[in-house]
Amino acid sequence: MKRLINILLLLCAISAGLSAQTDRKEVRAGNRKFAKGGFKEAEIDYRKAVVKDSLSVAGAYNLASTLYRQEDWEGADKSLQSIKEVAPATENAARWHYNCGDVALQKKDYAAAVKAFREALLLTPDDLDAKENYIYAKKMLQNQQNGGGQNQDQQNQDQQQNQDQKNQQDQNQDQNQNQQDQQQNQDQQQQDQQGQQGQQEQKISPQQAQQMLKAIQAKEKETQDKVKKEKAQMLKSRQKDKNW
Repeated sequence: MKRLINILLLLCAISAGLSAQTDRKEVRAGNRKFAKGGFKEAEIDYRKAVVKDSLSVAGAYNLASTLYRQEDWEGADKSLQSIKEVAPATENAARWHYNCGDVALQKKDYAAAVKAFREALLLTPDDLDAKENYIYAKKMLQNQQNGGGQNQDQQNQDQQQNQDQKNQQDQNQDQNQNQQDQQQNQDQQQQDQQGQQGQQEQKISPQQAQQMLKAIQAKEKETQDKVKKEKAQMLKSRQKDKNW
């Protein structure tokens, strides 16, 4: 891909020959500074030329060149577009179209670049640089269009994958929650069963209570009778001793 600066340097050299323009002094001053690499200083002179003549092809064209050298793509494009009504009708029309295409390439506006290089080739079919840039711009436009579709497909796939992951997470959470609920239910059932068993063990029917009371009373009576019997025997023994 050929760069814009080559063709603009050529125009800088020939622009001084446009003597009919009122901006000749400023354009020449800008050309001298541009040739020395003083792009910012050249920009000032070219802007002065454009102020004097807003339709100055040389002033706007070379202003675009120095802005391009400063990597101000938007400014370069604006400067070229400011003379779009007059530049195509001049002898430099092919160069103007060419440079519009080169600026469009830098902006990655490949559709505009293809159109601009096509116009340049219609005027100069033998321009190998324009042909090379036209082919390059068409290829980049196709890649951009295909890439855009691929990017959309990729975005759709990513969205679907994210949705599937979310659904899986929700399903896992539901399963975990169900397992927790089942475990809690089992624990509660075990507790209830243990409680019921304890209640059954603690619960005594009236008949059982009556029998237990009678057994206790019988045991107590037996104990009391035994104690009375032992006391009677001791008393009897003492009485014998005393009588004797």
